[in-house]
Amino acid sequence: MVALTVPVRRLPHGQGLPLPAPQSAEAAGADLVAAVPVDDPLILPPGGRALVPTGIVVEIPSGFEGQVRPRSGLAVNHGVTVLNAPGTIDADYRGELRVVLINHGSEPFRIERGMRIAQLLVAPVAQAAFEPATALSSTDRGDSGFGSTGTGG
Repeated sequence: MVALTVPVRRLPHGQGLPLPAPQSAEAAGADLVAAVPVDDPLILPPGGRALVPTGIVVEIPSGFEGQVRPRSGLAVNHGVTVLNAPGTIDADYRGELRVVLINHGSEPFRIERGMRIAQLLVAPVAQAAFEPATALSSTDRGDSGFGSTGTGG
């Protein structure tokens, strides 16, 4: 596993909350927590979505991206997940990390201050240069699309 330092700045409404940190020695991601007011939790109704603040700004190193991914426990236990998973944080973004959550469950979901709401992964990226071409190489698959590589959906 490669060690990488990512500078983090807490915003005023993020004071007192833990910084992202892996929860085990081999964890790929670090938990992001909700920076909602203690006295004003966010209630996510069934089918509802919300942009949840984390109270932090990060400086992703050049050549890397941040990926905001769901927490499996929220998904399996409550039907709550990250709507645009994985959300991408570009290396040049310096705004607050906010997580788009959606409630696919049948009950309202209460988001309280400090609740772990998503995971943040930092991964290397290659920036592609796209060039016009008159022809592309052929493959066995060709232009067969969704569901074309197997059966069973």
